[in-house]
Amino acid sequence: MAESTDPAPYRFTYQDIHRTVRSIAERIEASLWSPDLIVAIGSGGFIPARMLRTFLDRPILAVGVSYYDDEDRPTDNPRTVQWIEEAERKLGGKRILLVDEVDDSRSTLAYCVRELLRHAPAEVAVAVLHDKRKPKREELPPEVTRYWKGLEVEDRWIKYPWDAPDIDEHDALARGGDRP
Repeated sequence: MAESTDPAPYRFTYQDIHRTVRSIAERIEASLWSPDLIVAIGSGGFIPARMLRTFLDRPILAVGVSYYDDEDRPTDNPRTVQWIEEAERKLGGKRILLVDEVDDSRSTLAYCVRELLRHAPAEVAVAVLHDKRKPKREELPPEVTRYWKGLEVEDRWIKYPWDAPDIDEHDALARGGDRP
């Protein structure tokens, strides 16, 4: 069997994620901008959004978007798995902070922003833990004028602690492995 030439994935501990989220929250607060609500993109944005709530003290709504079909095959376009009920009442005129764990191709973020804009928010801003240094498949709509990223990382797979079946093993690998 040939050895893989793919670089080792990044691994981050919960403590790493907490520090990154705190940094994002501090920069949001320093900008003097404040969201009315946080929208988490599931499943990767759930935990960072909840952590941001600790610092920003805003309610969280959740959306689910998938780039995979029912047999886990990648698709060209996202599909909505879960959306916010009564969106017009909850989103209209509000300042929304859209949160995800990673800005990879940017397709999920762009799709969600376009969907949110259909409901006439006052503003949509974006926060991500990690922004991969690579060409993006899509641009964010021009209405997004605020974008906060925790860390900019190379284009490598990221293993988050919430995906680890064995958190002790994950943390040991994170401490001994490569992190930006």
